[in-house]
Amino acid sequence: MRFMRVVLIVLGIFVVSPVWAKMVSKPVAWKLDGTTFKSVLVYDDAVTTKRPGLVMVPNWYGVNDVAIKKAEMIAGKEYVILLTDMYGGDVRPKGDDQARTAVAPLYHDRGLMRARVVKALEQLKGQAADAPIDLSRLGAIGFCFGGAAVLDLARTGSDVKAVVAFHGDLSTDNPALAANIKARVLAMNGSADTFTIGQVPDFTKGMEQDPADWQFVEMGHAVHCFTETEATAKTGNCRYDAKVAARSYRLMRDWLTESFAVSSESAGS
Repeated sequence: MRFMRVVLIVLGIFVVSPVWAKMVSKPVAWKLDGTTFKSVLVYDDAVTTKRPGLVMVPNWYGVNDVAIKKAEMIAGKEYVILLTDMYGGDVRPKGDDQARTAVAPLYHDRGLMRARVVKALEQLKGQAADAPIDLSRLGAIGFCFGGAAVLDLARTGSDVKAVVAFHGDLSTDNPALAANIKARVLAMNGSADTFTIGQVPDFTKGMEQDPADWQFVEMGHAVHCFTETEATAKTGNCRYDAKVAARSYRLMRDWLTESFAVSSESAGS
């Protein structure tokens, strides 16, 4: 009887206990122009419901452990995220000098930047066969350098529904490309960011050509890097700000939810 009671208790635990969440971090590799890129697909596999898929381009340090944790935090049970390698699998910057060297070719050749982020979106779509991605709800988010990359994705006329740039580089090699934008674009930059503040007038002027919905938000008193937890400096233009980061993530989620809802309504009309 004691044995049966133990067995029943154990079985009861398995019956009533919820499925334990497991965050998947799956390597995804592809080749473009002879370069192999090594990215990471992130999602919670305890949720089987299909959900929006997001291309996420990290800051200029690229794909690393910090970026993966950030992708996991954002993904939660809400999104499937392709954390995107923009440099090639052999390039993993360890400091500012190496990161500056890594991003230089992409800023010099914005066509190259656009080609690589467009390829990443293609790869995200290709993961829908095995991951719970709703192909009708696709978007892109980026941080610092990654912000520039996802804004350039929007400028290609990509079919993503929403693009969100956090403390991103707002520059472009061709302001006229904004007329191609189909996605709803949200850009959030610090009001005291000395790196991007001079780019704001040209960015907003260019975005006036954007036929889609867009919004630019200046986060009061914030400087560059406000979502980057590793930016621990007390002074300077690259500092994490927990309050502003939390606020920006709420704005992101609201923007994505609204964008996907607008898309669904348009499709049904």
